[in-house]
Amino acid sequence: MKEWDRLITVEEMEAATERLLETGKKVGADSWQQRVKNQTPHCGFGEAGTCCRICSMGPCRITPKAPRGICGCDVHGIVGRNYLRFTAGGAAAHSDHGRAIAHTLYLAKEGGNYQVKDPEKLKRIAGEWGIETEGKDIYDLAHEVAETGLMEYGKPFGTQRFLKRAPEARQKIWEEQGIAPRAIDREVSQSLHMTHMGCSSLPEALIRQSFRTGLSDGWGGSMMGTEFSDVLFGTPKPIDTEGNLGVMEKDMVNIVVHGHDPSLSEMVVMYAQDPEMIALAKEHGAKGINVCGVCCTANEVAMRHGIPMAGNFLQQENVVLTGACEAIVVDVQCIFPALGPLSKCFHTKFITTSPIARMPDSDFIEFHEETAGENAKAIVKMAIENFDNRNQDLVFIPELKTKCTVGYSVEAIKKCLDGVTNSHVDELGTTKPLIDCVKAGVLRGAVAMVGCNNPKIRPDTYHIELMKKLLENDIIVIVSGCSAQAAAKAGLLDKEAAQYCGEGLKRVCKLVGIPPVLHMGSCVDISRMMILAADIAKDWGIDICQVPVVGCAPEWMSEKAVSIGNYVVATGIETFLGVNPYTKGSSEVEGLLQGGVQDWVGAKFVVDTDLDSLCEKMMACLEEKRAALGI
Repeated sequence: MKEWDRLITVEEMEAATERLLETGKKVGADSWQQRVKNQTPHCGFGEAGTCCRICSMGPCRITPKAPRGICGCDVHGIVGRNYLRFTAGGAAAHSDHGRAIAHTLYLAKEGGNYQVKDPEKLKRIAGEWGIETEGKDIYDLAHEVAETGLMEYGKPFGTQRFLKRAPEARQKIWEEQGIAPRAIDREVSQSLHMTHMGCSSLPEALIRQSFRTGLSDGWGGSMMGTEFSDVLFGTPKPIDTEGNLGVMEKDMVNIVVHGHDPSLSEMVVMYAQDPEMIALAKEHGAKGINVCGVCCTANEVAMRHGIPMAGNFLQQENVVLTGACEAIVVDVQCIFPALGPLSKCFHTKFITTSPIARMPDSDFIEFHEETAGENAKAIVKMAIENFDNRNQDLVFIPELKTKCTVGYSVEAIKKCLDGVTNSHVDELGTTKPLIDCVKAGVLRGAVAMVGCNNPKIRPDTYHIELMKKLLENDIIVIVSGCSAQAAAKAGLLDKEAAQYCGEGLKRVCKLVGIPPVLHMGSCVDISRMMILAADIAKDWGIDICQVPVVGCAPEWMSEKAVSIGNYVVATGIETFLGVNPYTKGSSEVEGLLQGGVQDWVGAKFVVDTDLDSLCEKMMACLEEKRAALGI
């Protein structure tokens, strides 16, 4: 196998970061690298999940000399409760994102700030939910669908509507195991109730509720966030863009959007392209306005508008350190509070927009859907006027930039397959050509790689190196969130990267005209991966747990990732982690998550902090699934 000589390496990215940190030292800025050193070593009780602070009799921590907390809860109950609380926090965050998008859809109107861009998808969702579409104005329908979606958060009876998208066998498993999610808010609330002092301490009950809460996110809040975003902003289709820090422009006003909610970033992109704003930028001496993204907001605007992606989670400080960032505009989730004091060391405006994410040292422009255009225009204008304050002596933009093709929604993937086979089986296409490739052994399977960066692992290394090993072995990779941007920064979202793959995957990429790593969107868009897995299973006539596909979060770090992991495993997809989920203090909880839940849902977690071993276990799992299917 050839060396991957066309890729940007982790070493090159680290060298660029070191150069940027030198600028930071000149102006007295700190960095996450220094803060990691200040926080090391980490608390051993916290990493093992063996400390409890849910009442004021403690805090309690479990040791051989003190095997029970003051209330009598043992280590297994404490670790299980902490795990469920972690899950509830993540499900709340992702699902609240979905709720915000549902509210935006409810406010959509003809000629308004927000309009329906994909009416056909809106009608399909309405049909799924039993909402009459015939003869209705599209915005009346949008309001009815949005209101129905909002009721999924608090309805008193029933389970989540989108569960019916799963194969019948999977729905039956959820029902039999008692983990089919009810109202989203009920699952989050019940999780907090179960973990209150004097309630559940039985690991099995706590893990079952963790799965049900995760499923309320993945097949509820997150799925609505994805589907309603497509209705409002357009269902993604393949589009070319660029990635890495080199996408920032020295002679332009640079506006960086960061966070997760596309309602804000869509408006910023629109007003940055307004001729009035571009003319204003030129009046201030810039050649124009350059919008680029960080984190999941970057994925949202990249896959719909081709906006370049500057980087992922641990690169957010770097965009400010370039000295060329006029404004970093944030909404919710994964935002470093450090951006406030860091921006004060430069001319950068750190603009917060959500009451959910208020931070010190920021300019707060509260964003409302009703005044979205006015808010976005004010933000763009503030960034343009700030161009005058740039200190050119501090400007350094690393020459790192890659080509990327992004925007592979489920619909786009099926269209690509149909384009090759001309097999227009139905309006929405089919996954059967992909299944045929797997059955024939041309592809050995697929890995859905997701999740954040984590300073506990050399940033991006596990994402990039695992992808390379998998591609060499004819395993196609689908990505979302910060994992997608790791692939983008390295060059793995470039169609030309197919030349380095195994012969089977290389042929598939050339024939279908796709890169070997398929960008499916932001972290809420892992719900797309669940829909894709469900459609493959239904087209194949098997359950999801039998499909040769696994999940992997090699550098995960947030509560949201724990919620995601739970719903991916509960969906029947074996999930591989490169960071321990704070459960190693309990043999019972670890025994369930890494073994026992297999009997419940046909999948489990595999935790391995060694890159090569993690990869070998993923490939072995795929081969076991192939063997079980007789292929």
